[in-house]
Amino acid sequence: MSFEPKWYPIEARWAPDAALLALATEPWTFVLARALLGIGGATLAPSTLALIRAMYPDERRRRAAVGAWTVAFTGGSVAGPIVGGFLLEHFWWGSIFLVNVPVMLLLLLVAPIVLDESRDPEGARFDLLGAVLALPAVLGLVLALKRVTGHGADAATVAAALAGLAFAAAFVLRQRRAAHPLIDLGLFRVPAFGAAVTANTVVSWCTAGMGALAFTFMQTVHGLSALEAAVHALPTFAGTVAGAALAGTIADRARPVLLVTAGMLLAALGFGGIALLDPDTSVWAFVGGFTVMTVGVGVCGTTANSLILATAPPGRAGAAAGVSETSTELGAALGIAVLGTAATTVYRANMEDTVPAGAAAETVAAALTDPRLVDAATSAYTGGVTTAAAVSAIVLLPITALTAWALRGSRPS
Repeated sequence: MSFEPKWYPIEARWAPDAALLALATEPWTFVLARALLGIGGATLAPSTLALIRAMYPDERRRRAAVGAWTVAFTGGSVAGPIVGGFLLEHFWWGSIFLVNVPVMLLLLLVAPIVLDESRDPEGARFDLLGAVLALPAVLGLVLALKRVTGHGADAATVAAALAGLAFAAAFVLRQRRAAHPLIDLGLFRVPAFGAAVTANTVVSWCTAGMGALAFTFMQTVHGLSALEAAVHALPTFAGTVAGAALAGTIADRARPVLLVTAGMLLAALGFGGIALLDPDTSVWAFVGGFTVMTVGVGVCGTTANSLILATAPPGRAGAAAGVSETSTELGAALGIAVLGTAATTVYRANMEDTVPAGAAAETVAAALTDPRLVDAATSAYTGGVTTAAAVSAIVLLPITALTAWALRGSRPS
């Protein structure tokens, strides 16, 4: 039996795992390759951020480098769907993964030549037990969040939540006692570090969750092709560039608290604009709200990452970058789980009075195959997306206030 996943273009970055994804013939092989892809991403992102700390001791140059790093990662998430959309329209689906292989092979050849080695002076070892405890903690909490949104607080939801919390408590205890912990909890004794990590986590939670819905929304509700949807997303990349450039330009004169909170408020404003949309609103209104949000993300992300590197001791830059990226990836996973489930729940609830239980009621793609259900399906799915945007805006506001309080004593460097 051949396996051909049904999706909208996603970003794929790591060469060996991308090749495995392209060659997957069964769902389990695809999931396994995707997990390996996640491991590759989890190692590359904090390593590159830590290298920036080592290569740029000067604060001003480091801020510029962090801004470029933020734009590069965001640019990949925009360029990926554009290239992927083109490939999906003209070639086999596995091509969207294979296209990454020569790029990553080139990086593997060039990086050792142009980059200086940077090591932790303590020579820390990998905390295998900590990793074993972290995995069920995250999976349990994600499962509980997904179930409580879709099924309510039933016995399975409570069991998953309790199991996740138990493993999380064991993980924290392990990190406090381990000689070389996965997450150096001592870094959180610096208020600015904890506030910056929190801001990154929450912003990632909101943007990843909405980002997972964006392309489906543009393709189903507004009838765009995969490539057209990706091209429509170009202004969002420009928004991130503008936000990162703005943060780097005024960082010498503006306190970090102003930049981080202003970025988070801009993101909340963008989500608020999306929450007001209806199915008949132009797709450009959605893109506009998303772009306002990405400007805020560019400002917040650049400033927060600069704070994380600046407040950590030079020898702990790798640990600080690891904490930052771990929190960002965790926020993204939870955001996709929670906001995706919330949008699906609202969609199904809105469709209950229109169509009996079945594939059309479960997914918008299935409903759109029936001309009689198009209006109801687009309206229901728009309701799901706007609900997710409203939840994001509501979550951002109190976290912004807490972050502002934690950073109140910070000064421009």
